[in-house]
Amino acid sequence: MSATANVPCPHCGALNRVPAERLGERPSCGRCKQSLFDGRPVELDTAHFDAVALRGDLPVLVDFWATWCGPCRSFAPVFADAARQWEPRVRFAKVDTDAQPALAQRYGIRSIPTLMLFRGGREIARQAGALPPAQLRQFIESALR
Repeated sequence: MSATANVPCPHCGALNRVPAERLGERPSCGRCKQSLFDGRPVELDTAHFDAVALRGDLPVLVDFWATWCGPCRSFAPVFADAARQWEPRVRFAKVDTDAQPALAQRYGIRSIPTLMLFRGGREIARQAGALPPAQLRQFIESALR
């Protein structure tokens, strides 16, 4: 990462330049003044997906899920715990495929949950199925190498 990281605000979408060494100090958005990192996954819809998931310098791990999906519901606490551990190194986001079918179609989501890791606006890794904590950590670490 460079000396300055470009971080999209999960609330208003504004792109914020944050010194890399200050990412862990709970920086706030220059536009809306809300925290850039809350230690929990960001809910994304079609209107905000590109602004938050595809811009900026941080990798973004997106969980494509649905409310009726048992494995998705059981994986949700694992994903939330990972967000607390990994932020601000990785942004965590969730997309409800029933509420956002255009995003599910755009990324060819055929089974849920599906994890997609984006960096620099491009998909760098994909994993279908719920993972236990150790495997989720391994997936993230191997994809970021």
